Amino acid sequence: MKKILLIEDDTALRENTAELLELSDYNVITAANGRLGIEQAFKELPDIVVCDIMMPEIDGYGVLEALASNEKTTHIPFIFLTAKTEHKEIRKGMDMGADDYLTKPFDEADLISAIESRLAKSAILSMRSINAGINVDVVEDEDAPRNLNQLKNYFCDEGTIANYKKGETIYRAGDHSNNIFLLTRGVVKTHTMDDNVKELITGLYKADDFLGFTSFEDNLPYAEFATAVEDVELVSLSKTYLKDILIKSKDVTLELMNLLSDNLTEIKQQLIRMAYSSVRKKTAATIIQFAEIMNKNTSAPLRISRNDLAATAGIATESLIRTLSEFKKNGIIEIEGRDIHIVDLDRLKFIE
Repeated sequence: MKKILLIEDDTALRENTAELLELSDYNVITAANGRLGIEQAFKELPDIVVCDIMMPEIDGYGVLEALASNEKTTHIPFIFLTAKTEHKEIRKGMDMGADDYLTKPFDEADLISAIESRLAKSAILSMRSINAGINVDVVEDEDAPRNLNQLKNYFCDEGTIANYKKGETIYRAGDHSNNIFLLTRGVVKTHTMDDNVKELITGLYKADDFLGFTSFEDNLPYAEFATAVEDVELVSLSKTYLKDILIKSKDVTLELMNLLSDNLTEIKQQLIRMAYSSVRKKTAATIIQFAEIMNKNTSAPLRISRNDLAATAGIATESLIRTLSEFKKNGIIEIEGRDIHIVDLDRLKFIE
């Protein structure tokens, strides 16, 4: 049974997360602050550490620095838990050597997946160390990014920064797709036009998402437009550099493949919903989708154009407006000007 050290000062979150991990067959040791966490790490030598950043006495950065500087604990995989979504805070942890991070509140599946992934990688590296001197199929560049989060850091360090105002076009259908983008601030929509010049939104991207994947062949044109839904900052990196990184790092390649597979699954689900769901269900699902991407908090007011909502749902704007009025009348949402406020999220989720 693998041993996890969980360092978290929020008592309820610490106890709930520990119970969740124990139900997943992990042996969990807990600590209520950074100082106690360091003591437990040296005493217990866990297989992995999951650690909050903002804590009394010693913060998460201090814990990571202490463990990384000790020969007994420097090899232990380290995952940050953070309520901070600013990209610079995430980068700081990854630059210090953390293996991954999760932003609170996090999903159970995301936590288990992150832990399993880091434990598996640690086991592979241990086997390589044991088998030193034996021919190994893959020899990776130690200076190359080791995971997606370090790849994002590489984008920020080596990429070209650009800013776009709300409504500005980032790229157009037919433009050469020589670069991949990483969003560092704001929301972007990708969209296309049907034969009747009706807009269809194919994807929504938020800060920390990659954008612009078509093919790794240079000069292949984009098949859709990308437009800023709100003020946006992003960094771009040439496909040539990205291909070089993927050749050098098998782990980054696998993580990127999983990410793109997840994106395809989401797109398929959206297409199925657009094809077979009722107008009411399409409208409800689209409101929730925008709220989660733009606010990360479905109770906050959502300011989005009715045209964008309709284009994402795949319905006429007039039908969307009628459905919003019905939702308001039934007490599911409130509308003030362009703002939509979700009043009853549970009812909205289960609309048919």
